[in-house]
Amino acid sequence: MADTDQGADPVLLQISPDGTAMVTLNRPEKKNAFDEITIAALMDVFETIRVSDGIRVVFIRGTGTTFCAGADLDWMQRQARHDFDDNEADARALAHMLQALHDLPQLTVALVHGGAFGGGAGLVAACDYAIAVAGSRFCFTEVRLGLIPATISPFVIEAIGPRQARAMFATAMPFDAARAYEMGLIQEIAADLDDLAKREERLADLAFAAAPGAVADAKLLVKDVAGKPVNAVLANETARRIATRRASPEGQEGLAAFLEKRAPNWAKGS
Repeated sequence: MADTDQGADPVLLQISPDGTAMVTLNRPEKKNAFDEITIAALMDVFETIRVSDGIRVVFIRGTGTTFCAGADLDWMQRQARHDFDDNEADARALAHMLQALHDLPQLTVALVHGGAFGGGAGLVAACDYAIAVAGSRFCFTEVRLGLIPATISPFVIEAIGPRQARAMFATAMPFDAARAYEMGLIQEIAADLDDLAKREERLADLAFAAAPGAVADAKLLVKDVAGKPVNAVLANETARRIATRRASPEGQEGLAAFLEKRAPNWAKGS
């Protein structure tokens, strides 16, 4: 992936007039590894996206040769000199940043090239959708350093399930895009960067065809239903939610547009 900026900003945010947000990790000399400044910058970017009207889809990519190499070695050395409270505060900042990404109301898509390791793979897992270029590599490397992938674990386990997570966490086994697809960490494999760009465009088209409020509610639906017992309580709750959507302005507009054979008012170019 070509470098988009060699400036000092570790994270770049570009928002197009039509509502596409592109978040770019911009530390190519460090393989876009996390440090405390990068984590804080990502948190600020995700908060900006959360409160911005009109953003429909969020893409995350990296400059240089690697999507994200995980933790920056210099940052790790600084952490080793910190006391427990400072280490916990650093870890909490990373956990909250990933949670902010996970909870964005828009469709979020990771565009992976080169590799995603440790926290970088956690960033992929925190997105709704991920596309990786063939040849990309993944690994949860933490146990090799005497550590554990604690802060990324909720998102990785949600993405690939507990059995796969145990296997990958405990072995720190490297794996390729095909294995990442099989596990559910990514949803598509692109042949090359040109193919990645085409798949990105297709995802954007899908995002702009969907009602933004319905997308947000659909994401919340999965969060609230996953793991719940399938019983009358859940049946009543899901019935209430679809009834609420049917009565909403988006629901009414979507049904009217379908019956009138026209594009709904949220569709791009409508």
